[in-house]
Amino acid sequence: MDFGDSRRKPNVVGKFTVAAALTVMCIIVLKQSPGFSSTSVFSRHEVGVTHVLVTGGAGYIGSHATLRLLRDNYRVTIVDNLSRGNMGAVRVLQRLFPEPGRLQFIYADLGDAKAVSFVSTTQVNKIFSENAFDAVMHFAAVAYVGESTMEPLRYYHNITSNTLTVLEAMAAHNVKTLIYSSTCATYGEPDTMPITEATPQNPINPYGKAKKMAEDIILDFSKRSEMAVMILRYFNVIGSDPEGRLGEAPRPELREHGRISGACFDAALGIIPGLKVRGTDYPTADGTCIRDYIDVTDLVDAHVKALDKAQPGKVGIYNVGTGHGRSVKEFVEACKSATGASIKVSFLTRRPGDYAEVYSDPSKIHDELNWTARYTDLRESLSTAWKWQKAHPNGYGSA
Repeated sequence: MDFGDSRRKPNVVGKFTVAAALTVMCIIVLKQSPGFSSTSVFSRHEVGVTHVLVTGGAGYIGSHATLRLLRDNYRVTIVDNLSRGNMGAVRVLQRLFPEPGRLQFIYADLGDAKAVSFVSTTQVNKIFSENAFDAVMHFAAVAYVGESTMEPLRYYHNITSNTLTVLEAMAAHNVKTLIYSSTCATYGEPDTMPITEATPQNPINPYGKAKKMAEDIILDFSKRSEMAVMILRYFNVIGSDPEGRLGEAPRPELREHGRISGACFDAALGIIPGLKVRGTDYPTADGTCIRDYIDVTDLVDAHVKALDKAQPGKVGIYNVGTGHGRSVKEFVEACKSATGASIKVSFLTRRPGDYAEVYSDPSKIHDELNWTARYTDLRESLSTAWKWQKAHPNGYGSA
């Protein structure tokens, strides 16, 4: 027995030595490989690379902005809870930009009304602590005027409170640039047209009020910081990616609150029996509301120009619109022409919280950021969006 034991010991030692040597070799090979890193590239700053956090990046506007940023060689992190956004849009972006270090998606909620505030804030701080952001484009928000009149507390929490949470995280983690997604709804119903950035802000619905409160918080904070701030006040967004990669796909249960373009397409596809036009007694030429319709491609171009021009300690506030108002009836005719469908139109009473006429004066953004809307043909923008809708009758499919 003693003799047998003495012969086995060298084999055990030898096997251990070989295993250790192989382990060391594997570690060396892995460390030398280009894909290996002890920390994610998203967690460190790199010279020549701008890392942008896009909140709500799975949504309609946020996904189009992410596409443009990636195309322009930015590094992007999307944070979205998918309550209004689509994982399908994220998958499209991941397929288009599969290279390591280009795009990451984080499923997270900036602030759930049913969650404890401390937990939510901790989650946001964790995201900021684990990622080296250079700038934030803050799109995440519920954004339906009619819904805001029915659920005002939800809107104040989701828009105003969540913006405060993001701003606090930026301050705590030294992120110095904010591009804020605001709205022309902050102006309410001005006495004169067109709307300039100096037009008094008197919002008349909870959506516009919540956005104005968020703006006020940002402006108050910026007075005591070196943060570069750009506030973009959108007018009515339409259209989709000209190459057909992305589109607008609201949840079916939100169709009642959605944009008029989505309702037109649903009617053209036969998803709904017809189009409901709310309000025909406004003090306008044809009795329907007048709006300034801005193509989403132009809108995201304004964001990129704002990011490029943002300066530490400075605040820029800009209207993003075409400068031309179109009535709802004009819009419906353009939609009929773009789709080639015979759309039944029902005229109903006004929607709560709506206003008669709103269109922009975009001269300031042209003068200071060299931005001008290019996709101003209503029918062409709707035709582009219609192509995507026809090819994706069920949107991006299941989440």
